Amino acid sequence: MHTLEGVTRGQQTQALGMSTLAFTVCFAVWTIFSIIGVQIKQDLGLSETQFGLLVATPVLTGSISRIFLGVLTEQYGGRMMFPIQMITTAIAAFLLSMADSYALFLLAALGVGLAGGSFIIGIAYVSRWYEAKAQGTALGIFGVGNMGAAVTNFGAPFLVVAFGWQQTAQIYAGVLVVMALIFWLCTKDDPVLLEQRRTGSKPPSALMQLEPLKNVQVWRFATYYFFVFGAFVALASWLPRYYVGAYGLDLQTAGMLAAAYSLPASIFRALGGWMSDKWGARFVMYLTFIVSLVCLFILSYPDTTYIVQGINGPIEFSFGIGVPLFATMACGLGFVMSLGKAAVYKHIPVYYPHHVGAVGGLVGMIGGLGGFILPILFGVMNDVTGVWTSCFMLMFVLVLVSTVWMHVAIVRMDRRRIPELANAKDLSDVPDAPHPAPSQHANHQSDTAFGDAPVHPTR
Repeated sequence: MHTLEGVTRGQQTQALGMSTLAFTVCFAVWTIFSIIGVQIKQDLGLSETQFGLLVATPVLTGSISRIFLGVLTEQYGGRMMFPIQMITTAIAAFLLSMADSYALFLLAALGVGLAGGSFIIGIAYVSRWYEAKAQGTALGIFGVGNMGAAVTNFGAPFLVVAFGWQQTAQIYAGVLVVMALIFWLCTKDDPVLLEQRRTGSKPPSALMQLEPLKNVQVWRFATYYFFVFGAFVALASWLPRYYVGAYGLDLQTAGMLAAAYSLPASIFRALGGWMSDKWGARFVMYLTFIVSLVCLFILSYPDTTYIVQGINGPIEFSFGIGVPLFATMACGLGFVMSLGKAAVYKHIPVYYPHHVGAVGGLVGMIGGLGGFILPILFGVMNDVTGVWTSCFMLMFVLVLVSTVWMHVAIVRMDRRRIPELANAKDLSDVPDAPHPAPSQHANHQSDTAFGDAPVHPTR
């Protein structure tokens, strides 16, 4: 574990605060297509599948880039990598405003997607400022930067109406440049990088950083993140379109309702980090998956009309989810997803303190790929099934599989740690020893208790 000698609470707060602010700005840019994509879809006459691909393309770059950005941050520090990443993204966002064909939009979206790589830069940078017992809370607070999606869903529709989508992209590019300069001026190199300079030691090579990726455990963490983060990004980008198409709402209202989902899915990540520190990440993951299953089951149920053959003839009734109930369930889903995101990343600096960049990069990449793949699948399922709620049906299956896999993996791990459980057939609640069989003396006591005193032979 790295040393924090000489690090003050003020320095920790400054590093965490600036990283969270920078991540918020980057995340807002990363999800910009959730709003301007709706206007672009109308202008170009895109199908649902084409729209899903456009929205998902930035997520692809943001996901893949997390591997090499994590390794580079371990070697050169977050103070250098964050501004470089933001300025590069700003250039792509500005060029986006000049695109005039679907192919160019996809190309520009790849560049804008670098904004998503900011996550692993911040994770690697912030984790170096805190001891293990406080990293869950610190990284949870940093993860509040996911609220950038809510900022875009709430504010971008008004910018599009006032200035147009081209100028909106340019405004986002300008904000990124300003944020890059502020971050560089208001942060310092992390303690690990300073220690390496003081001792003259070299940072681990990229190959050494990637060595833990051969562990199955790392990939299991990544699978959890595929849902809690990937599905969050997918829904943050998809919900404005869903509200417009399924409920016929205008873009501004759809954006505000989507922001109502994104906001709790972001700000409560800090709570998830605190809960993981206090009660353990395993408890938080069970809570996340179980509540998600309930929410997704309700959200996936399409408007349905039933006809029952009653005694006096057919009886017809309908079931449907209105906007208030849908928005409430979506917010509940976002809340538990925020807890799950923090729980997943609680594991990494504890299990792999010297490989946070590489391991966190892989986990973030798989999660980001969920944000890339799922919107495309949402569009395909809409085109194939013609049912708006098909996206939630897909996520229900995904969570169900993840829940079962997690539980089985935990049981197997416990059996390896506790040899006495190796031959146990039960999945849970295994007793230390079976309850003993009743003895003859116990039977006598039992009979006495019910008023049936034993009969003793007469001498």
